[in-house]
Amino acid sequence: QVQLVESGGGLVQPGGSLRLSCAASGSIFSINDMAWYRQAPGKQRELVAVITSSGSTNYVDSVKGRFTASRDNAKNTVYLQMNSLKPEDTAVYYCNADIRDLFRNYFRNYWGQGTQVTVSS
Repeated sequence: QVQLVESGGGLVQPGGSLRLSCAASGSIFSINDMAWYRQAPGKQRELVAVITSSGSTNYVDSVKGRFTASRDNAKNTVYLQMNSLKPEDTAVYYCNADIRDLFRNYFRNYWGQGTQVTVSS
C-alpha cells in the first residue's frame, strides 16, 4: 500500500515562510512526477508546482519567485519552500505523485491528505 503524508503546514504572518514536506511510503518501485496542489475555500483545486524525477520544475505564475519545489529521491520525499507568503496563499495544500509500486508495471496517481496553510496577521 502506497501512502503520501504531508507535514509542515500551519499559521504564519504575511511575509513569512513555511516549508512543506511530503513523504511517500509503501511498496514503491519508482516515482515519476511529484506535485503540489492547493485548494482555498470556495475555489477549485489548483496546481502550484510540479517537479520531475530529474528535478525540473514548473510553477503557477502566482507563486513564481516565492515558492521552490525540491525532492530527495533517496527519501521519496518532495518539499515546497514557501517564502514571502501572502494571505491569498491560504489554502489546504495537497501532495500528488505518480508512483509505480512493486506489484504493477504501470504508474498510478496518488494524493496526500492535505495540510492547512493559513497566512494571517
